[in-house]
Amino acid sequence: MDNKNRVQELTELDKKHFLHPTSSIKQQQEDGPAFIFSEGKGIYLYDVLGNKIMDGMSSLWNVNIGHGRKEIAEAATEQMSKLAFSSCFSTFSNEPVIKLAEKISQITPGDLNTTFFTSGGSESNDTAIKLVRHYWILKGEKDRKKIISRKKSYHGLAMGATNATGLKPFRDFSNTFSPDFCHVDDLSIEALIELIEKEGPETIAAFISEPVQGAGGVHVPSMNYFKECRKICDKYGILFIADEVITGFGRTGKYFGMEHYGVIPDIMCFAKGVTSGYAQLGGVVISKKIHEDLIELSTDTFLHGYTYSGHPTACAVALRNIQVIEEENLIENARLMGEEMLKGFKWLQQEQNIVGEVRGLGLLGAIELVKNQGTNERFNKPLAPLVVNEAAKRGLICRSVVFEGQDTLVFSPPLIINKQEINKMIEIISDSLSVVKQKNYEKELI
Repeated sequence: MDNKNRVQELTELDKKHFLHPTSSIKQQQEDGPAFIFSEGKGIYLYDVLGNKIMDGMSSLWNVNIGHGRKEIAEAATEQMSKLAFSSCFSTFSNEPVIKLAEKISQITPGDLNTTFFTSGGSESNDTAIKLVRHYWILKGEKDRKKIISRKKSYHGLAMGATNATGLKPFRDFSNTFSPDFCHVDDLSIEALIELIEKEGPETIAAFISEPVQGAGGVHVPSMNYFKECRKICDKYGILFIADEVITGFGRTGKYFGMEHYGVIPDIMCFAKGVTSGYAQLGGVVISKKIHEDLIELSTDTFLHGYTYSGHPTACAVALRNIQVIEEENLIENARLMGEEMLKGFKWLQQEQNIVGEVRGLGLLGAIELVKNQGTNERFNKPLAPLVVNEAAKRGLICRSVVFEGQDTLVFSPPLIINKQEINKMIEIISDSLSVVKQKNYEKELI
């Protein structure tokens, strides 16, 4: 069977049997899959026709060390040949999970010391929400149930994580509006204080935030924002949860995003970059104090856990992945190449009159699209999805964010990217913006 017929067969099977996550169901049925990937190498993906595409999103913000790393496959193979899986319920354990928990305690800031493992980011944030509520029950403060998160935040799509997510369309999707979740202005300290006072500090279990909002548009707060949030949480006795699912393991040019602000949370959630997507793994790291309180106050079984909590193969993959990040100095490379990427975005701002604000931290970046640079006026319909389509034709994967009135392109390339590849990415973006303008989309959308 030639490649063309193979693609046609796979496309029809895809339409019939595969319901895609976070995708347009109608578009899937009309057009089939945008790409059918068959191989990955470095910062590139290859489809079944042999086309080479730069992965400007690290797939889902997670392939930090790049695709096709044989040393990770070897680590998985070695572990699978010995012990692919065993349960961690009933205090059972395994060597990789113990070593990984120790390693995470060494690289996380402050007194974050003990890890509960999950299969991914949504489970991690769900776990953190359940854990803080359970914690306050043990402390005799059962009314502390409310979770405060920021508007434009994204914390995953499990039930608790969906409610914490500040992007309303995700909650509208399944009419998911559980009680005891509050969403506050994403940049206002005054709004946070006002909300706490209104709800009653004695009813609030935790404040949760990403160090940099990812899926909500890559928004970077001021350097003092989280320091003030930490002070407020301390004042009112509220636990501070850092959602480092996207920002962890080098993405921002430091091991964890909160390190940029000099803030140590009580609880840290992670996933994605811990294995660079080579295996499904996430976790929740708690402070020494919380762990000690749990030991002292717990009398019954800790009734929370997932089948794959502490999965030995996934943990072995994570250990090898972290070793690669450290040996290849990828955190520093993320910082340096992030500066290059932001420099390229600023050049686009000068060259393309539809580019508004540009921003980034490490290898997380965003470009706003505007009708008027001076007034920040937006188009009646967003252009970013059109630019994403043009970029894909030219061999670059990026992503658009159109929630909350935004018209934004976002980027998150692998931490192994080099300056030449950054320049190529900027060139493709520039060409794509020019094509969108040349096709007079802006006139059609006025």
